[in-house]
Amino acid sequence: MVIDGKKRYLETFKKKVFTDKNMVTSLFFYLFSFIITACAVMVISSRNPVHSVLFLILAFFNSGALFVILGAEFLAMMLVIVYVGAVAVLFLFVVMMLNINYSKISDGFQKYFPIGLLIGFILFVEIILMVFSGDLLVNENKNLTSDIPNTHQIGTLLYTDYIFAFQLSGLILLVAMVGAIVLTLRDRTGVKKQNIIDQNNRKVSDVISIVKMDNE
Repeated sequence: MVIDGKKRYLETFKKKVFTDKNMVTSLFFYLFSFIITACAVMVISSRNPVHSVLFLILAFFNSGALFVILGAEFLAMMLVIVYVGAVAVLFLFVVMMLNINYSKISDGFQKYFPIGLLIGFILFVEIILMVFSGDLLVNENKNLTSDIPNTHQIGTLLYTDYIFAFQLSGLILLVAMVGAIVLTLRDRTGVKKQNIIDQNNRKVSDVISIVKMDNE
């Protein structure tokens, strides 16, 4: 009888957990939040900078999972592509190529630890005040729910109402990229360069010579 009661309890528990979407969403939310918090602690406490960057990448992936749970798949995709695919990988390669002195890093950590602790305490108090103020739970907008995916909505807004601002931002990025190339370009002597005009205007007789040889 006790075994049958346990089986019934487990079956009812599984039905409640796996059929209630809110409960499943909450479980995944707490799971990803715990992983993000643990990774954040490891980023600042790990002695190896390479390990810190790897924990940072893991935190970005779990943050993207939280965005997916919230229904913001576009933000999740941008977070993974931009931060994980570009910024974090760049950090990883830079850290691996540099010869880092770990003793100086530990000295700097001990020097700035009180300031970092004070800033962290202030941020923690602000988050607690914001959560317990009740604004996040009371001010709900029911019109935010829609059957159209948010990626479709963002694309429609970007290419209709904000097309000029979107194109202007792309032009600014292009100018910044060209400016970075011009600033870092240096003329060096003894470097072979390619001249497309000379290559297109040359003739076959200028580059190929036919030599007749006697048969022996």
